[in-house]
Amino acid sequence: MTAEMLIGELDISHLVTEDDTPVDNLFSEKQQRLLTEPLYTNWRGGARARNFLVAANVGLFPDIGGNSVVPDVFLSMDVAIADDWYARRHRTYFFWEFGKPPEIVIEIVSNREGGEDTRKLAQYARMGIDHYIIFDPTLALSGQMLRVYERRAQQFELVETAWFRGVELGVTLWEGVYEGKSATWLRWYDHDHVLIPTGAESTILAEERAAYAAERVASAEERAASAEERAAFAIQQAEAEATARRAAEQELARLRAELERLRGQP
Repeated sequence: MTAEMLIGELDISHLVTEDDTPVDNLFSEKQQRLLTEPLYTNWRGGARARNFLVAANVGLFPDIGGNSVVPDVFLSMDVAIADDWYARRHRTYFFWEFGKPPEIVIEIVSNREGGEDTRKLAQYARMGIDHYIIFDPTLALSGQMLRVYERRAQQFELVETAWFRGVELGVTLWEGVYEGKSATWLRWYDHDHVLIPTGAESTILAEERAAYAAERVASAEERAASAEERAAFAIQQAEAEATARRAAEQELARLRAELERLRGQP
């Protein structure tokens, strides 16, 4: 019997993968979407265009013992959702199905009850998560709005960098308006330190570029029309000068002829 067959026969009926309990506030809901939608819309998995899965409020199950946790957002590279994703074994993130833990987990702090920098910190380290991000927009846990941890020797250490080389992404705090609400948001950025835009932002950017291109075309057309007008005026001037020159030559010829006539008289 193969390892795949054994995994397929694991009894997971006791595991609660969905309980339909509403737990998020409005800010967290928007923030979660700001961390998931842009990657699917405008990121291709880095330079090598790797497959990835980014999800919000989906459980992580490292084993069948029920030692699960539901992060606000996680990112896992080189994985894909199964075609039969309604099947119970594919409805959530079972480590044995995906073959690995996610690389990045993000928690958005809402209050002091979540254990983001205590219980969950230890859980994610045991799970083998490489990078753990705590975003604390209201400073409920500490004076730091953003804390980034890296797993070293099975434990998390607080680090200064928010760039994850193996994933080719970073996170940063961004002051701006998202879906009509102004706040400090957590956002992804790429290797050029450019924010990964949302679908709406990329649409606006495309419209601005199209408008700029249209302006450049209109300006070029205006310059071309102006050049044509100048050319036409120059042609008219040249024709007028040529006409005047011919008239002057004709008058000169007439005067010379008259002078010769007068010289020939006795």
